[in-house]
Amino acid sequence: MGEIRISRISAHQVQLPVKGGVYRMSMGKVISEVTTTVVHVETNTGVSGFGEVCPLGSNYLPAFAKGVIPGLEELAPQLLGHNPIELGKLNLTMDSVLKGHSFIKSPIDVACWDVFGKVVGQPLHLLLGGCYQKKLPLYFSLSSDTKEQMGSALNGARSLGYKQFQIKCIGDLEDDLERISSIMENAGPGELFIADANQGWSQLEAVRLSQLLKNYPFIIEQPCETLSACLAVRDLAVHAVKLDESVHDLESLIRAMEARAMDVVCIKISKLGGITKARQLRDLCASRGISMTIEDTWGSDIVTAALSHLAASTPAKTLLNC
Repeated sequence: MGEIRISRISAHQVQLPVKGGVYRMSMGKVISEVTTTVVHVETNTGVSGFGEVCPLGSNYLPAFAKGVIPGLEELAPQLLGHNPIELGKLNLTMDSVLKGHSFIKSPIDVACWDVFGKVVGQPLHLLLGGCYQKKLPLYFSLSSDTKEQMGSALNGARSLGYKQFQIKCIGDLEDDLERISSIMENAGPGELFIADANQGWSQLEAVRLSQLLKNYPFIIEQPCETLSACLAVRDLAVHAVKLDESVHDLESLIRAMEARAMDVVCIKISKLGGITKARQLRDLCASRGISMTIEDTWGSDIVTAALSHLAASTPAKTLLNC
């Protein structure tokens, strides 16, 4: 048998409805369904792998579902004949063919890791460093609905065993103060809460919110749009700060580390271009003792499988949740 080579790359798109009907985020973002793209990488040996990318609309990150297929049409022909398990070389090729557009490269990279695992007969978490934990700390995201609806969702998640919760805020200071207070007044022992603004607050709003809610122990996630504003919030706020949208590649992570702009960082696979690059950021954070959320935007079981293996191979001390 000759060397394994990519022989075909295909993609299929399907609509995924939101459980519960709608999901609300900051600045008026309302989502009722998303388009996910499943990518199938086939090889000359018959071994194949799957990856998936599911952007959260078109105004959350610089990614959108309608751009995936045209991007793959540009990228995929240049990858035919490449060895899918030479993942470093494969990523260099993708970056030379298509600048940026990490969300298009991600499902190809994930699919090639799937091929790699099948070729060597080992689960992905072993290839990524080993299994540190078989049970992962999950968080439940509370859509920014009414206080009553969020309280009901919180209790429902508790009944399923969740101990960590993300409070989706809307970007209005007074409303978010009331929203967070209502949730935190009902916080139980051992529970962890993260108030996620998705860049929706100004620097002043975020600092004021933290100071006004100083008696409630929660983490503030991505309060502002820019890294410099988030850094100022961390310097002045009472609460720990988590970054998500501000960290989108290795260079932005290094800048955030050097500025001491965060206490927690969100490692999203498709935001970074796949498992190969997500692993680089994961390993750097682990070596510096920085806590992480390991996840992706949205998706189906393929996305869940990929992030679960990356999370399982992350040292428990630095894995906050996924």
